[in-house]
Amino acid sequence: MAESDEELPIGNYNSAAVLVRSVPDLGRLVRAKRKQLGLKQIDLAGLGNTGNRFIVELENGKPTVQLQKVLDLIDLLGLELVLRPKRGAAA
Repeated sequence: MAESDEELPIGNYNSAAVLVRSVPDLGRLVRAKRKQLGLKQIDLAGLGNTGNRFIVELENGKPTVQLQKVLDLIDLLGLELVLRPKRGAAA
């Protein structure tokens, strides 16, 4: 995963799949998309009907964030989670 927001593919998400292997990876992607949309953390919290603390914790990679809230937020940001078998993994 990229080390900074500047290295993330935040242009057209329809053509760029990003491999997420950890909550910090996911948090960096959420932060990059939020910034691309010109939203502050408090704005996203309000739109997502959640607390600002949740947004901060997600973006900072807290491993115990609530999955349904994460799914709701990434949907709100216009992103989606896709699961597929690992390349080279036995079916």
